[in-house]
Amino acid sequence: MTLKTVLLAVGPGDADRSEQLAEAVLEVAKPADATVVLAHVFTDDEYGEVLDRLEFDRTVDEIDPDAVAGRHSTIQDLQAILDEHDVDYEVRGAVGEHGPSIVDLATSTGADRVVVGGRRRSPTGKAVFGSTAQEVLLSAPCPVTFVRHD
Repeated sequence: MTLKTVLLAVGPGDADRSEQLAEAVLEVAKPADATVVLAHVFTDDEYGEVLDRLEFDRTVDEIDPDAVAGRHSTIQDLQAILDEHDVDYEVRGAVGEHGPSIVDLATSTGADRVVVGGRRRSPTGKAVFGSTAQEVLLSAPCPVTFVRHD
């Protein structure tokens, strides 16, 4: 199977692991000359906080989630790394529950691979809090690479 599109989905907890995530993406995307979709998914609450923190004009009727994602520091860090390695990319933003939104983005972008980060959790932690990575692993329309961060 030829990789054409790799979706790298990041969220609020991924700022400290952008290099690890970039390495995982480069490993699959660069040899295949694939386009990377850098996606940041925000819950409704996170989106409001980010709009305030990045000083978006809230009087505008609609603020494009892609523009918000593009101004997020984690996405900018990843863009710099992909530029350095001459890998094509596009930036997408989404607002909603993390897991389903990542699966929707994988479907809508025609992703051939999804890369997500996460951390080790106890079985109780997964049961109580759920797991975005677990949901993506089980529901994505393509193979998923999980980058663990302890």
